[in-house]
Formats: sequence, C-alpha cells, structure tokens
Amino acid sequence: MYRFLLTRQWLILALLALVLIPTMVELGFWQLHRHEHKVAQNALISRNLKAHPVPVASLTSPGHTVPRSDYWRAVTATGTYDTAHEVVVRRRTSTDGRIGVHVLIPLDLKGGGTVLVNRGWVPSADSQRAFPDVPAVPKGEVTVTGRLKADETTSASGIKDISDLPDRQVMLINSSQEAKRLSRPVLGGYIEQTGPEPAGDSPELIAAPDDGSIGPHMAYAVQWWLFAAGVPVGFVVLVRREKRDRAQAAAKAAEEQETPGPKKPEQAEPATA
Repeated sequence: MYRFLLTRQWLILALLALVLIPTMVELGFWQLHRHEHKVAQNALISRNLKAHPVPVASLTSPGHTVPRSDYWRAVTATGTYDTAHEVVVRRRTSTDGRIGVHVLIPLDLKGGGTVLVNRGWVPSADSQRAFPDVPAVPKGEVTVTGRLKADETTSASGIKDISDLPDRQVMLINSSQEAKRLSRPVLGGYIEQTGPEPAGDSPELIAAPDDGSIGPHMAYAVQWWLFAAGVPVGFVVLVRREKRDRAQAAAKAAEEQETPGPKKPEQAEPATA
C-alpha cells in the first residue's frame, strides 16, 4: 500500500524533509540568540547611560581595549584641546541620514595623558580632498562629558581603512593609530561627546544609541519553528493524498476490467446459390 514511498521521487522528497527540519530548527535558535543578544545589549546601554559619570582615566589607559561592559559608559574628561591635530573621520552619517564626517580631536587631560573626543557630525567639503568647515573649539581648560566607546577596527565596523588619504582625514577612530600620528600615548577608546552642546548646533552631537527596540528576531524564531513543524505535517498530507489517488486509480482500473465492453453486431453470412 505504501510501496510507492520506496520510489526515487519519494525517497528524495523524504530526504529533503529530513534536511529541512533540523535546518529550520537551527535557524529558529539563531534568531532566538539574536533576540537574547539584543535584549542584553539594550539592558547594558540603559545601565551605562544612566550611570553616574566617572573620569575617563578611571576606565581606560593607553593601549587599553574597552570591554563590552564599559561600552556607552558615561564619562568626563577635563583638559585642553589639541587643535593642531584635529582630524575628520570620513563617510559618517547625520541623524537624518546625510553623508558627512565626524570631527575627532585630542584632548590633553589635566592630570596627564590624552584622550580622543568625537565632537560630532559636520557636512563634508565640496571636494573630498579638502578639509571641511569645522567650528572652533573653546580655548583654555574645558570639561567634556560623553559616552565611552571602543576603538574602531575594520573587522568590527566593516569600514575599510584607506591609508592614502588627504592630510587630517581618517577612516577609523582608533587610539593606536592616533597615538602613532601624535607621537605620544593615547587612552584606549574614545569619548563620544554629549556635552557641552556646541554653539550653533554644529558639530551635530551624535544621538544616543537605541535601548528600546528589540527587533523582530523572536517573531522570526517562532516562524522558523512553525515551518519546521509544518514539514512533517505536509509530508504526511502528501503521502495520504498519493495513497488515495493510487487507490482510486487502481479501483477504476479494476472496474474497467470487470465491465465487458459492448458486443460487435454479427454480420449476416452471404447468401449462396
């Protein structure tokens, strides 16, 4: 009755179902893990943004790699800006999606040491090889507040680090690279400035990271698991339909064999003389 399952077509279909089920289950767990990662990251962002600001030198030092637990940590830094070594970071977007640059400047700390400060976004110059119009920083000693961020790398950011760039332009915010350019130690990571707000709203301060959206990953996980559950159900439906169709075809063939066909009329023999 089910011998048709041993045919090549049905064996291939069964093998495909056996492959699809664990694949879909695994894809569901992959989306679940992405959901859990997003929830954990939101909790980390909220906790670090709400934390009382601490001096940046208490969390990082020259050559230090900022751990994920300190990402977006509220920090302060007091010192004087090194305006001679201000650079711009290419291919950055504003809050409304315009392409421009971020303004990066070293801040020489009051107690010693240097930290990088991302002042925010400004439009690019008309020529990509020209330095854009950047508002001047305050003179003298300043206190900056912001979010501690880790050094950018190509592997983590996906941004290709181009070396042949015009003077005072970089692709990545990286303390090791800037330490070589400045010829002095620089604290690991950098500060994403949140205060004081610049006069005239330029540079445009970088918006706080989103800590409320969890994305559709959980819904995708449930969908994949429903698909996985639907594969065996669909296979059983196809088998039963095939069985029914074969049974109906066999019954019809048997009925045709049992029912005699119409008899041909007998032809009269020709008369003989």
